[in-house]
Amino acid sequence: MMALSELKGLGKARLEALDKAGIKTLTDLLLTLPARYQDTTTLTPLGEIAPGGEVCVSGYPKAAPRLSRFKGMTSVTVRLCDETGSIPVVWFNQPWLQQQIKPEEPLTLYGRIDRDKQGRIRMASPIRVQERGITPVYKAVGGIPPKVMRDLMRQALTQLEDCCQETLPDILRIKYGLCERNFALRQAHFPETKENLFIALRRITFENMLLYQTAAAALRGERSKGIVISAGETACEAYWQTLPFPPTGAQKRVLQEIAGDLSAPHAMGRLVQGDVGCGKTALAFGAMYMAAQAGFQSVLMAPTEILARQHLESAKKMLEPLGIPCGLLLGGMKAKERREALQKIASGEWQAVIGTHALISEGVEYENLGLVITDEQHRFGVRQRRLLSKKADSDAAPNELVLSATPIPRSLALVLYGDLDLSIVDELPPGRTPVKTRIVPEEKRQGLYDFIRSEAKKGQQTYIVCPLVEESEAIDARSAQETYAELAMGPLSDLRLGMTYGDQEAAEKDETIRKFASGELDVLVSTTVIEVGVNVPAATVMVIENADRFGLSQLHQLRGRVGRGAKESWCFLMAAPNERLKTLCETNDGFVIAKKDLELRGPGDFLGTRQHGDTMIPGMAMGADVQMLEESSSCLKWLRSPGYEAEWAQVKESARAAFARVMEEIAMN
Repeated sequence: MMALSELKGLGKARLEALDKAGIKTLTDLLLTLPARYQDTTTLTPLGEIAPGGEVCVSGYPKAAPRLSRFKGMTSVTVRLCDETGSIPVVWFNQPWLQQQIKPEEPLTLYGRIDRDKQGRIRMASPIRVQERGITPVYKAVGGIPPKVMRDLMRQALTQLEDCCQETLPDILRIKYGLCERNFALRQAHFPETKENLFIALRRITFENMLLYQTAAAALRGERSKGIVISAGETACEAYWQTLPFPPTGAQKRVLQEIAGDLSAPHAMGRLVQGDVGCGKTALAFGAMYMAAQAGFQSVLMAPTEILARQHLESAKKMLEPLGIPCGLLLGGMKAKERREALQKIASGEWQAVIGTHALISEGVEYENLGLVITDEQHRFGVRQRRLLSKKADSDAAPNELVLSATPIPRSLALVLYGDLDLSIVDELPPGRTPVKTRIVPEEKRQGLYDFIRSEAKKGQQTYIVCPLVEESEAIDARSAQETYAELAMGPLSDLRLGMTYGDQEAAEKDETIRKFASGELDVLVSTTVIEVGVNVPAATVMVIENADRFGLSQLHQLRGRVGRGAKESWCFLMAAPNERLKTLCETNDGFVIAKKDLELRGPGDFLGTRQHGDTMIPGMAMGADVQMLEESSSCLKWLRSPGYEAEWAQVKESARAAFARVMEEIAMN
C-alpha cells in the first residue's frame, strides 16, 4: 500500500501539518471527509431567492462595482441582474474585485443570502463559479490550500481498495439499506449526483454513530472494579434532613440511584440530566456528602471559573456546616495561591474540591479520591471525563457523575453518553415562577426599554444578550459593545449598565458579574458567556438580540438565567416572529424544546458541530437526523440479540479499529 508521503504535492511542511491534524496514513486521509459541499448544479432565479440559505445564481452586473471603506475594512458592492430580478452582492476585504468585475459580463456566483442592517436581502461574500457541479470543501489543515487537498484526495482514492476494507456485515447493510463502504467514500469525496451524495453520507454517518456507540458500550463494560462508597440505607434521608428545603420526588429518586451506584462493586458512571433549576447541584452535593462520610475525597469540575466559584459558595453553605472542608482550584490562580491549594488537595484537608480544567492539569494530586463530578461537560466527551477519573491513586476506579442542565432528548443522550447510565430529573422545586416569553419586533424596541426602566425602579435587573462582541459589517447582528454604547448614551442612560464577554480580562469579567450579582448594576449587556453560571435572583428580564441566530435549546438556557426567584420574570426575543421561536413562547419544558430543536436542526447543528466540525462523534456534523439516531441505537440492540454473534463480533472489531487511538489515549492517561 502506498505511503502518505508518496502523494504528489506533499512536502515536509505539508506532511507535518497533516500529522499534527492526526492524518498519518492514506487511510486517515481518506476518512477525512469534506466539511461541506458547494452545490452549483442548480441555478436559482434572482426573483425567487430568500434569506437563510446558500444558492447558485447567474446574471450580469448592472453597473461598475463600488468600493467602500469602513473602520479599516473594505467592501465591494455590485447589483447582479437576470430576467427575473436583481440583488445587491457585497464582498468584504477583497478590493481587487472592483477591477475584475465588469459591467454586462456574465457572472455566476455561489454564496449565502442574508439581510443587511436595513433588512434588505443581499448576497454576502460569494465565490465566483467557473465550472458548475458539487464541489467538496475540506476543513483547513495547516497551510494546505483547498485545491491541493482535493488533488490529494483524488490521488488517495486510487488506493481505496487497499486502504479501506468493509466494516459492516452484509446482513446489517441490507437490513438498514446501506451502500458499500468504498462506494460511500468515493461519492462522499467527489459526488457524481445529489442522490449519490445522500446515499454516501447516510452510510458513513450511520456507521460512525453505530461504531461510536459500540466503543462507548465497551468502555461501559470496563467498569468492572470501582471504589466502593458504602452509603447505607439511611444516607439519602440523612442528607435531605440537613437541607433547609424538602427535596422533590425526582431528586429523592435520583439520589437513591446514585447511592445504589456508589455502594456497588463496579465504579458508578451516571449522567444526571435536568432542566435549569431542577436541583442537580443539591444531588451532586449529596453524592459528595456520602463520599466524605465514607472517608473519600471528591472533586467537581465546572466549565467556567464563574460557575466553579458559584459552586464553591453553595458548597460552603451546604457542605461545610456538615464538617466537610471545601476548596477551589482555578487555572488563573497566582503562584502562591495555587501552591496552597495543591497542598490542601494532596493532603486531603479539602474533602470537596471544586474547580475548572485545572483539576486535570499536571501536578495535581489527590488523597483517596473516590468521586469525580463534571458539570455541563456535554461538549467534551469520554476522554476528558476519564482524565479526571485517572487522577485517583487506586487500583479501583473512582465513581463518576456527570451533570447536564442542557436538556438532550433521550435518543441523543444515549449516543453521546453511551458509557453512562441515565437519570432524568423531570420535576422542578415548588415556588419557581415560569418565565413569560414574548417575541418583540424591531418597531416595539422603545416600549421594551421603557419596561426595563420601570423594572429597574422596582429593584429588578435585566440581561441583554448579543450574538457578537464587536460590530461587524460582514455579519448582520447587534454586538455587545455597540449595544452597550448605544444604551449607555441613549435610551438607558439613567440606569447603571455593565458589559461582559468571553475574551474579557478575567478580573474585569469577574468584577462586572460580581457587581451585577450584588445589585450594583441594573442592566448587564453580554454575549452568551452568561449562558451558564450566573445566579442572580433579582434578575427578572432577559432580552436576546437577534434571537433567530440562536438554537432553541440555547435560547432556553439563556432564559433560565431569569425566573430564579418567586417574582414574575420575562424573556424577550428580538426577532421577526416565526414558528421556531413560537415554540419557546408556548412551553418552559426544556426537554420538549430540545426535542423540537433536534427535529428542526438535526444533531450536528444541535450540538454546534456543523459550523466548526468538532464533535466527539465523527460524522455527526454531516448528515445525521433524529431517525438515524434511533435507527443506529436499535441496530446496536439487534446486533446484541441471540443469533448474531458473528456480526456483533465484526462490528466490535470495527469499533476497536475506528477508535483505537482514543481508547488507547484514555487507557494511558
